[in-house]
Amino acid sequence: MEQFTLSGHGITGPEVLRNPPPARLYALALAHEPGTAISSTGALMAYSGSKTGRSPRDKRLVRTPRSEGDIWWGPVNKDLSPASFAAVRSLAVKHLASQPRLFVIDGFAGWDPRHQVRIRVICERAYHALFMHNMLIRPSSEQLQEFGEPDYVIYNAGRASADTDIDGIESATSVSLSLDNGEFVILGTEYAGEMKKGVFTIMNYLMPRKGVLSMHCSANEGPDGDVSIFFGLSGTGKTTLSADPRRALIGDDEHGWSDDGVFNIEGGCYAKVIDLDAAAEPDIYRAIRFGAVLENVVHDPADHAVDYSDRSITENTRCSYPVEFIPNAKLPCTGDTPKQVIFLTCDAFSVLPPVSRLTPAQAMYHFMSGYTAKVAGTEMGVTEPEATFSSCFGAPFLVWHPARYAELLAERIRRDGVSVWMVNTGWTGGPYGVGRRMSIAHTRAIIDAIHDGSLEQAPTKTDPVFGFTVPTRCPGVPDEVLIPANTWDDEEAYRETAARLAALFHENFRNFEDQASDEIRAAAPRLEPATDGEYRSATTT
Repeated sequence: MEQFTLSGHGITGPEVLRNPPPARLYALALAHEPGTAISSTGALMAYSGSKTGRSPRDKRLVRTPRSEGDIWWGPVNKDLSPASFAAVRSLAVKHLASQPRLFVIDGFAGWDPRHQVRIRVICERAYHALFMHNMLIRPSSEQLQEFGEPDYVIYNAGRASADTDIDGIESATSVSLSLDNGEFVILGTEYAGEMKKGVFTIMNYLMPRKGVLSMHCSANEGPDGDVSIFFGLSGTGKTTLSADPRRALIGDDEHGWSDDGVFNIEGGCYAKVIDLDAAAEPDIYRAIRFGAVLENVVHDPADHAVDYSDRSITENTRCSYPVEFIPNAKLPCTGDTPKQVIFLTCDAFSVLPPVSRLTPAQAMYHFMSGYTAKVAGTEMGVTEPEATFSSCFGAPFLVWHPARYAELLAERIRRDGVSVWMVNTGWTGGPYGVGRRMSIAHTRAIIDAIHDGSLEQAPTKTDPVFGFTVPTRCPGVPDEVLIPANTWDDEEAYRETAARLAALFHENFRNFEDQASDEIRAAAPRLEPATDGEYRSATTT
C-alpha cells in the first residue's frame, strides 16, 4: 500500500498513520503518552495537560475582504490578520514536522450527504486521534479511498506554544480559523474539545450560507417519526431530557436543519461525566467501554476504576464515544422536519413557568437571548441567582450575527407549523435559597405531554411579564405548579423579581437591537406588566 504523505500540507519526515484502528491508537497512547491508562470498563484514559477546557479568549478568525462582511465581529469573533495566521500556521507545521509520528484522521461533518463537509485532522497525540475518530463521522473503507482533498484541515500542534510577538496573539495559546484557507490551527492547548468545537464553528459558517440552520442542540425521534429538538445551556437538562428510551437519539449536541429535515453534525458524543451515576444515566455509563476516551478523570491505580465524583483535576471531566455506543441511536443520524422545538432553561429566579408556548417572534427573541440562570457562587451566604445569556444557546461558536440564525429558525417554524415551547427546569416556589428545584418527574411529564399532543389542547393563560401562553393543566403536574406566581408565599417579591429579570433581558438584548426587526423587539418581556400584573386568560387568535 502506498505510504500516505502530508507533503501537500508542508509536512515531511514523520511517519504518518492515517485513520488507524482504535486498538492501534490505544497501544501508541499507552507507549508514548505519560499518564495514559485503560479504565476498568475498557475506555482509554488520557490527560489534556494544564488546559482542561476551551480557551475562548484565544480564539481568532482571519479577517479578509472575502468573508469579513459575514462575520459577527466582537468579543466572540476577534480578528487576526492573514499575515499573523500564516505565522501561527508556520509554527504549527514546523512543530508537527519535527515529530517522529503523526496521525491523520479523515472524516465527515454532517450526516446529510448533501451538506457533508470533509475534515482532516493532523495531530501528534494518539489520544487526540481517537477522540476525533469518535467525533467525526467515520468513513467506510471505500469512502476513505475516494476522500480526496479535505474541505478543512485542523493542524493540532497543541504541545507547542504560540508566540506573543505575533501581532494579535496575546498568550501562549492560539486557536485560529481561516475560513478562506480552510484551515484551523491549534497551539498551546491539548484540550481535545477545541477540535470538536472548531468543526462546529466551521459548520456554523458554512451551513447558513446554504440556507441550513446550524444548531447547538440535541434531537430525538418518536416511534411515529416525530422529531423534537432541545436547545439549552449546560445544566438545563438538554442531554438528560433528550435521552428517552422510548425515542431514538439523533444526536446530543450539534445539528443542522435543512429543507429536508434534521441531521446530526457529529459521529459521536462528548458527555460530561462528573458525578456520573449508572442508575441515573445508564446509557452514558455503558458507553464508557473499549473505543471511548475518558478525559481528565481520576482512577484507582490498583483496579483502574474511575472515581466520577473526583474533581481534583477538573469539574469538566468528559467522555467521547461513537454515537452507535448508545443503544437507541438512530443510524444514519437524520430525521424529518421537527414537530416541536423545546428551549430548556434553568431559571434560578423562579419566574419563568415550568412550560410555556412561544410565538415565532418570541421564539426568535428568546433564541437570540439564550437565557439560563445559575447560582452566583459558592461563598457562604451567597444565594442570589446570576443570569446567563448565550446567543442561540451557543454564542462561543457563532460566526454570523445571532439574527441570521434566528431568522432561519423563524422561517422554518412558520413554514412547517412547528410548535415552540420553553421548559423551565430551574426553581419553583421562590428563587434559589428560598424555593426548590423543579421536580424531574414533573419536567418529564411536561415533555411527554408535548410529545403526545395533550399540552396543545390544555387551557391557557398569558404571562403578564413575558407574554407567553402558559398551559394551566398538564397530566402528571399539579395545577398550582404551572403558574409560578401561585407558588410564591410573597406575591410582591415575585413581582419585583419578575421585573428585575425582565430588565436583565432588555439589557442583554441591546447587543442585538441593531439587527433585530421590530417584530422581534416587540416580543421582549414587559418592563411594566400588562393590566394589574396578574395572569390573564389567553385569547384565541
